[in-house]
Amino acid sequence: MADDDAEPLMTDILLTHGYFLEEDAKEQEVMKPYPTLGLLYVSAYLRRQGMSVEVFDTTFSTRDALTARLSAAPAGILGVYTNLITRTSVLDVVARAKSHGWTVVLGGPEAANYPAEYLARGADVVVFGEGEETMVELLPALGARGPNRLQGIAGTAFVDESGAVVTNPDRPQIRDINALPWPDRDAIDVGRYVDVWRRHHGTGSVNLITARGCPYRCRWCSHAVFGYTHRRRSVGDTVNELAFLVERYRPDMVWYADDVFTIHHRWLYEYAAELKRRDLRVPFETISRADRLMQDDVLRTLAEMGCWRIWIGAESGSQRILDAMERGVTVEQVTFATRAAKRHGIQVGMFLMWGYDGETVDDIAATVELVKQADPDVFLTTVAYPIKNTPYFEHLGDRVVATRDWATSTDRDYEVSGRYPRELYRHADRWLRQEVESHRLGATRGAAAREEALNARAALRALAGNGEGG
Repeated sequence: MADDDAEPLMTDILLTHGYFLEEDAKEQEVMKPYPTLGLLYVSAYLRRQGMSVEVFDTTFSTRDALTARLSAAPAGILGVYTNLITRTSVLDVVARAKSHGWTVVLGGPEAANYPAEYLARGADVVVFGEGEETMVELLPALGARGPNRLQGIAGTAFVDESGAVVTNPDRPQIRDINALPWPDRDAIDVGRYVDVWRRHHGTGSVNLITARGCPYRCRWCSHAVFGYTHRRRSVGDTVNELAFLVERYRPDMVWYADDVFTIHHRWLYEYAAELKRRDLRVPFETISRADRLMQDDVLRTLAEMGCWRIWIGAESGSQRILDAMERGVTVEQVTFATRAAKRHGIQVGMFLMWGYDGETVDDIAATVELVKQADPDVFLTTVAYPIKNTPYFEHLGDRVVATRDWATSTDRDYEVSGRYPRELYRHADRWLRQEVESHRLGATRGAAAREEALNARAALRALAGNGEGG
C-alpha cells in the first residue's frame, strides 16, 4: 500500500494521476470518489511482467506531497493518467516532474486527443489506446534509446531528435481481456475510498468493470482509448473479482463502471446465475441504455442481482435531436424503460444534455415533457460540449471557439458560435426542475413550483428570441 512518507524505492516506473480531491469543491460536496482503475490495470500488468511499480494516488494527497516524492532521488520514469477534467493539474505535475529530472509518459483519453499539445508542454511520450502492452515495450525502449528515438513503438507519440512530433501506428487491442490481471488495488489505499463513502453516505462502495469499450456511435462521445469495440470478461473471472472485493473491503454496494452494463443479455443472465449459485448478492448501480432495458426478464434479473439504481442516458426528449446525436434510441423507449425499471423496484437516474447542435426551444420543452412523463428518481443535466476527435467536434468545425488558453481550460470550456447563450440553459434547468416538482406535487401543492416553472420558461423564451441559437 502506498505511503506518502515512505522512503522512495528504485522502480521501473512511478504511476500517478492529476486528480486532487481537496481542490475539487463540487466533489467535496458530493464525496463519491473511486480509484482510477485504468492506472491500476497498467500497474498490475507491468508487475506481472516482472517490472517494479509504485503508484502515488493523488486523490487524497496534495501537490506538495507529490512534489516531495518527485524530488527524492533517484528520478526515473513517471506515468500520468489524464482525463478531460485534469488538464491543468497534469500540466503542473509534468512541469514539477521535469524540474526534478523525470521522464514523463502520459496516457488516458485526454492526452490521446492532444498529443502535440502535451508534448510541447514537457511530456516526453504520449501513449494512446490501451496502455498495458504498450508500456511493457516502451519502458525498456526508453532505457535503451531515450525518449527521442522511439520509432516503431506502436501506440505512442513522441518528439524526435529534430524536434518533430512522431506518431507511431496504433497498437492492436487486447483481444482477450480475461488474460489481464485484476487492477493492482494493493498499490493504493482502497479502504480509504470505502470509508469516505461510508462516512458521507452510510454505504461503502467499490468499483469494477466487466467489459471494455462501447460499440455505439453517439456523435458527442469520446472513444479515445477503447475505440468502438466491446470486449466482455468471462462470467467466472468477474464473479471471482467481486467475491475478492467483498471479502477484502466489505463494501455495502458496488459500482459497475461499464459504459453499457446490460449490452449482452445472455452474459447478464449467466452472470446473475453464477452470483446466485455462489450466494453473492451485493447492491449495485450502473449505466445502461434504454433499448437494452426493454425486456422484462432483464429488469427482473437486475433486481434479483441487487441493482438498486440504473442510470440511463436519455439526453433529450426530442426525437429529432436524438437522431442527430445518432443515439439509436427513441423517446418512447426511454419512457418505457424508466417506468419498467421503477416497477421492478429499481431507481432510475437520467442523464440529460442541453444545447446539442440544432436544439430549439421546442426541443427543450420536449425534454421537460419527457422527464415529467417518465418520472425518473433523479436527473442530471449538462450543456453539450465538443470533445476533440469526436464526430460532434468535427461537425461543428470552426464554430468551436476556445474562450481561454488551452493550458488553463478543458474541452468543457469551448463555446459553440451560433448557439443560445449559456444563461438560457440555466433557465432550462430551472424550468425543468420546477415543472417536474409541480407535476409530482399536483395542482394544489405544486402551484408555487408551477409558477416558478412558468417564469423560467418565459425568461428562456425571451433569451431565445433576442439572440442566435438553434
